[in-house]
Parts: sequence; structure tokens; C-alpha cells
Amino acid sequence: MAGLPGTARTRSGSPGASAALPALDGAFLCSPLGGLMGAQAVLGLLVWALIADTTYHLHAAYGWVMFVSIFFWIVTVLFFVTYLLQLQLKFYVIPWPLMLMIFNAVATVLYITAFITCAAAVQPTSWRQWDYNRRAAASFFACLVMIAYGASTFFSFRAWRGLGSNAATSQVTDHA
Repeated sequence: MAGLPGTARTRSGSPGASAALPALDGAFLCSPLGGLMGAQAVLGLLVWALIADTTYHLHAAYGWVMFVSIFFWIVTVLFFVTYLLQLQLKFYVIPWPLMLMIFNAVATVLYITAFITCAAAVQPTSWRQWDYNRRAAASFFACLVMIAYGASTFFSFRAWRGLGSNAATSQVTDHA
């Protein structure tokens, strides 16, 4: 009946491949980039949650800090899920190592400005003591996130460059 006209023909690569969920990449979680992305997500969440719990709308400087921290937190979580579920293998046209390196470099530079802005705007003579404590803690965590993005930039640069190897040096020669 496969050759009869009017019958539907379907073709799949492997049985059940379309219904299968993406596999988790445990090696990514153990890699430096995976660990740093997890740390960036947790620390970035702390930064914007601490700022959001204050009266940040009264100070224009904290608007920038909130924008940087929330934007990069969302994009980092998206990258983390993409790499964890190995979705980057399905979108092979995108140069993922280059894209991740550019993202980390931009995040580092903008987090430097957010950290400096947040630290400069902390006022020890704040009329609400808990605002001072939360803003000071947010400045500390912004510094940690900035360092984590800087380290991720280094590791993603190495991944983009192929760990410094090229075709000539990666050839195995065994003259046995």
C-alpha cells in the first residue's frame, strides 16, 4: 500500500526522534563556561533583586543598573538553557562561540559601568538604613558578576580560537 496514490508518505530519520526531548549536557555544567554562566545567573539575580527591593526609582542612576542587570540576566539564562539542552547543535548556522564571546565582552564592559554607577550612588547617609545595606550588597554582587563575565570572556575567547590550536599543530603524527 505504500505505492498507492492518495496515501500519505512520511519519512523520519529514526523512530521516535521527533518526540524525544533534548538531552541535558552534563559536560557543559562541569565546564568553566557552564559554571560561570550558572554563577552569573545567580549573582545577576541577586543584583537586580536587591536593587528592586529599594526605592531605586528615586535615583536615576539605579535605572541603568536595573537595565543592565535584568537584560544580561535574561540573556544569560537563555544562553544557559540553550547550551544545557544542546540547542546550539540544531542551529548550526549561527557561529555560537563567536556570538558567546561578543556577548560576554559586551556584558563585561556594561557591567563595569553598572558596578561603578551602583557603587558611586550608594549613600551611607541614606534616610532608610535597609536601602543602604541592600544597595551596598548589590554593588558587591555587581562586582562579582563583572568578574564572572570577564572570566567568561576569556574562556569564550579561547573556545572561539580553538584553544590556540590550528590545523598544523593539531595533526597527530605517529611514526611507528
